[in-house]
Amino acid sequence: MICFLIFIIGIFKKIPANEMFMTSVGLAVAAIPEGLPAIVTILLSIGVTKMAKRNSIIRKLPAVETLGSASVICSDKTGTLTQNKMEVVKIEGAYNNINESDEKYILKLASMCTDCNILYKNRTPYVKGEPTEVAIVNCAISQRINKDEIYREEKRISDIPFDSERKLMTTIHKKGNKYRIITKGAPDILIKKCTKMYVNGQNIELTSTNRLNILNKNEEMAKDALRVIAVAYSDVEKLPNKIDSSIEKNLTFVGLIGMIDPPREGVKESVDVCKKASIKTVMITGDHIATAKAIAKNLGILKLGDIAITGEELDKIPQKQLEKDIMNYSVFARVSPEHKVRIVKAFQNRRKYSSNDRRSG
Repeated sequence: MICFLIFIIGIFKKIPANEMFMTSVGLAVAAIPEGLPAIVTILLSIGVTKMAKRNSIIRKLPAVETLGSASVICSDKTGTLTQNKMEVVKIEGAYNNINESDEKYILKLASMCTDCNILYKNRTPYVKGEPTEVAIVNCAISQRINKDEIYREEKRISDIPFDSERKLMTTIHKKGNKYRIITKGAPDILIKKCTKMYVNGQNIELTSTNRLNILNKNEEMAKDALRVIAVAYSDVEKLPNKIDSSIEKNLTFVGLIGMIDPPREGVKESVDVCKKASIKTVMITGDHIATAKAIAKNLGILKLGDIAITGEELDKIPQKQLEKDIMNYSVFARVSPEHKVRIVKAFQNRRKYSSNDRRSG
């Protein structure tokens, strides 16, 4: 009541209404400061509730305020910008033409080198696991290839889990008196560990020309926004005492599997809204750079003049130089967790370079 009277007195004295309103509110807060935290919490809760109705969940209320001052958003690709619902759409062999037998062989080996499970509902199989592997196993099942049935003859006895730095996964199987090592992962990395290639049921030498041909196929598939997985294997008489990544050598390259992961609904519009709000959206992914660029262009993240870079190229850039030029980059591909830390720190420290540039100008 007193605050209201002060407001009226101020108006009679021809003091601006905005100034008197702020004065009255200040007096009200000063009179009962213990009520302010409760009011702020209630208002933030109302805001969070409204955001939740729009599918935005905030765990810590102060994060809402921090989000309002964001100028850069670094986002993963798979499952964030895309739906993470993989579907195999293309299979390529080691050589130019692939026949049905080779295609099934690629799917057989790839499905064996997975951790997903085949379950049954009303006698109908369905696959549960990581989306990329689910897509491979589903495609194999459609070709009447069931990895559980294959495991009865070629029992899985060990494995080397997928690693974000190696970008490979390996499983080991007992096949008669020998052991079969199956490796799948990033084509540009796996090809370096291969010495032979599988063509029409035979293992032949993998020449430099063949390597280039395979990498060109990978590039073409990636430019079509496909996630590409390569498959290779080797048969050995004896396993080493210690099972580690050292067994991933002298492999026979089998083929490439291309999967589509459609953009998530509404992402393109969200990127456009961020752009209008002067917020830069950056894609950081472990996928091939051509795949990342194709999707980034489709979503409006990679614009004319923006740069896409790989983790390997990033390693050659000093941190200070990266911090100075960081706003020129919109896509980071084939990155490891260590790269992600560098990228975020560079965006956080870029302001000191911007202020230096303004002073020098």
